[in-house]
Amino acid sequence: MKVVTSRAFNQDVTQAKRAARIEPVFITDRGRPTHVLMSVETYRRLSGQRETIVDLLAMPAPSPALDLTPERWDR
Repeated sequence: MKVVTSRAFNQDVTQAKRAARIEPVFITDRGRPTHVLMSVETYRRLSGQRETIVDLLAMPAPSPALDLTPERWDR
């Protein structure tokens, strides 16, 4: 478990994010833990959460071989 002061966190967020890929990072304020930074994968595993609507919307577009153009009925 990594512990980082809020001042150190503010000065180097990138380092805290890198550490959070390995293990949760506890951020302290005046010596007391106030926040936990963890990877999304860790959070999802702990919460039992699966894909969200945001994840589904961020999926790659369908293959160009799939023709989704509407048919014309104006004949």
